[in-house]
Amino acid sequence: MAIKTKKILVPLDGSKNSIRGLDMAIHIARQSQGVVVGLTVKSVPGIYAIHPLGFLDFNSSKEMKKTLDDAKLRAAKKGIKLVTKALSGDPGYDIARFANNKKNGIDLVVIGARGRSSAKELFLGSVSNYVLHKSKKPVLVVK
Repeated sequence: MAIKTKKILVPLDGSKNSIRGLDMAIHIARQSQGVVVGLTVKSVPGIYAIHPLGFLDFNSSKEMKKTLDDAKLRAAKKGIKLVTKALSGDPGYDIARFANNKKNGIDLVVIGARGRSSAKELFLGSVSNYVLHKSKKPVLVVK
């Protein structure tokens, strides 16, 4: 039975492991003639999530844009189309929600084992651990 992986979600935070995840997603996309969706989620402190003006951090916005632009260039060099999306909120929750949303059409999530979070877990990072357990789509964790 062949598994169709036409749309691969890759959460990106600029860390080495997220780049490894991107490289794996590009490899899989080349095999299945698929598309990679690069998603970056700016972590927003809880109090600002409900504030009417939101949480404005312009340095983070520039950093997010650079991360996504670098990922687009990396994918383009391998002949793969990368579509980008940037969100603000809770990274683990928003990644899983994006993957589970049927209108996004995600077939596979490829995520780095650890990102740039300061909180360290024993084997997996807290975001990858959350996505692994909450995603209804297959998840590939890259170390």
